Amino acid sequence: MDRRELINFFNQGAKSRDKWLKKNKYYNRLLNSYLSFLVQPDSAVLEIGCGTGQLLNSLKPKLGVGIDFSKGMIKIASSKHKNLKFKVADANNFAFKDKFEYIIFSNVVGYFDDVQRVFRNIRKNCTKKTRIIVTYYNFLWEPILKLSEKLGFKMKEPFTNWLSKRDLENLFYLEGYDVIKSGELILFPKYFPIISTFLNRYFAKFPLLRRLCVENYLVARPLNLDKRKEYSCAVIIPARNEAGNIENAIKRMLRLGKHTEIIFVEGHSIDNTLDEIKRVAKKYSKEWDIKYFVQPGKGKADAVRKGFEKAKAEILIILDADLTVPPEDLIKFYEAIASDKGEFINGSRLVYPLEKESMRALNLLGNKLFSLLFTWLLGQRFKDTLCGTKVLFREDYEKITKNRRYFGDFDPFGDFELIFGASKLNLKIVEVPIRYQERKYGRTNISRFKHGWLLIRMCFFAMRKIKFI
Repeated sequence: MDRRELINFFNQGAKSRDKWLKKNKYYNRLLNSYLSFLVQPDSAVLEIGCGTGQLLNSLKPKLGVGIDFSKGMIKIASSKHKNLKFKVADANNFAFKDKFEYIIFSNVVGYFDDVQRVFRNIRKNCTKKTRIIVTYYNFLWEPILKLSEKLGFKMKEPFTNWLSKRDLENLFYLEGYDVIKSGELILFPKYFPIISTFLNRYFAKFPLLRRLCVENYLVARPLNLDKRKEYSCAVIIPARNEAGNIENAIKRMLRLGKHTEIIFVEGHSIDNTLDEIKRVAKKYSKEWDIKYFVQPGKGKADAVRKGFEKAKAEILIILDADLTVPPEDLIKFYEAIASDKGEFINGSRLVYPLEKESMRALNLLGNKLFSLLFTWLLGQRFKDTLCGTKVLFREDYEKITKNRRYFGDFDPFGDFELIFGASKLNLKIVEVPIRYQERKYGRTNISRFKHGWLLIRMCFFAMRKIKFI
């Protein structure tokens, strides 16, 4: 079917489009629900191939723009959704230059005669924070879908391109995009009480079975839109009973970006940590921009939040005061985020050999188990979930705080809150291997069993909030 025939096909089917959406409302509700999870509400959203606009409207955008090559579809969309903007346009060469936070392709890439050209064309509508979300049919379902069309259960559709996950990843790569995450959705597209919910919420998420899902999705981000720039950095150092490590943290610190501020947050120590912070801040005041505060509550998460609140810099960095992560290694984290290799940089202690007493065997086993669980949970590779050193942009942290209620507020360390929040925002997560060192002063503030059980509870909570949705 050539392009003119394709446009005529959708123009003729425009009046019956909403009837078919209603007939398959369970499937469409599941798809819309997951896309609503990926897209933050009140965002600027562009949908390519918007049809009659029901998906775009369900995303509750602040600015919603839909384009489609079918005049019939756009006419209906414009009359139904007055709060949105719709235009008849060709995805290959539409010319408006508005910037969007999300660009959606929902089951339309198969109709493009040149997918690569379309991906190239939308770069003008992207910022470095834009996320491109593509959903597409699993072609294992092709025989079932065609049979459904003949039986009248599904709207008839013309033949589409046979695009696999690897094909789309390659096309994104060729046009300067980075695929952040991918996955599968909807194992059973028709509604049967209890059975459908159980299959789609749980079975569809497990290895092997997920390959049988109807829908696949990819989330990508544009690369190399802006020239490399230098950023200001704030190094947040939570410190409880760490008096012997305070001065070494300053002595071993490297200059990061165009300005480095160091913020100690003291945690009601029983040694002289606070006095030592004051002494060191005064001693090095001419060399470094050093600030210090006493955290209002308890736990590392509370201390980190206090530090982030007081920081003025564009990039926020967490460094544990035990210095088991060498301060000298922070330059690697800075380079990774400043060069746009990633947007949430996490330390990994499980690549290089560990110093003799740096991590006990049970802790090491727990970290490896959490690594496997998190890789499955988040759809991005995660080798070390519990390394305290994490780096992100202030603007992304502010978005994470807005989503805090979504995940709950019972993480005493703050690690999981940041990781889950970064995943929810579809940030590119990158791990930087570090040489984890033995603690030179004091004792760990972590209780293996008490805190380990809490983290297990958080994982199950996250399954419900991230995976089993």
